[in-house]
Amino acid sequence: MIESTETGAIRKPCVNEIPAIKALIDTAAREGRVLPRATAELYESVRDFHVLVDEFGVGGCCALHVDMADLAELRSLVVRHDLRGGGVATRLINACMDEAAHLRIAQVYALTRVRPLFEKLGFQEIDTRELPHKVFKDCVRCHLFPGCDEIAMIRTVIPTNGDARPNEAEML
Repeated sequence: MIESTETGAIRKPCVNEIPAIKALIDTAAREGRVLPRATAELYESVRDFHVLVDEFGVGGCCALHVDMADLAELRSLVVRHDLRGGGVATRLINACMDEAAHLRIAQVYALTRVRPLFEKLGFQEIDTRELPHKVFKDCVRCHLFPGCDEIAMIRTVIPTNGDARPNEAEML
């Protein structure tokens, strides 16, 4: 699905856009806002991402990384400096949340320092100890480890009711 406005289109990336995604993430990582990602990792996880593309190229990205059958993480949320404050982050998060709903993922979490953005989108703060231990596998790459200052925020996408399979009409 492509969502387009005057500030650009939100869509799944093409593999030839990985260098631009890497450049965005590298800049944000140098600023201490996200974890760095290796080029090979970005190619392997290209299907996790949504990007905002405008006349200047890739202007933002956000990934939905599936951790377990009922849990996924929003990660690598980056918006180009000239686009900040215009709702791009919200649009990228919403695209990932739509994908989470399509995949029937029960909950999506983020480790963040930007509480107001996630609260505005219906996320609630939780104690990091409520998340499965495996979600912290990337934390050892962070320069703040083990003294992380991020908070965990989570949002229910699909209430768990025992049947996470889409019905036939939804698959058409």
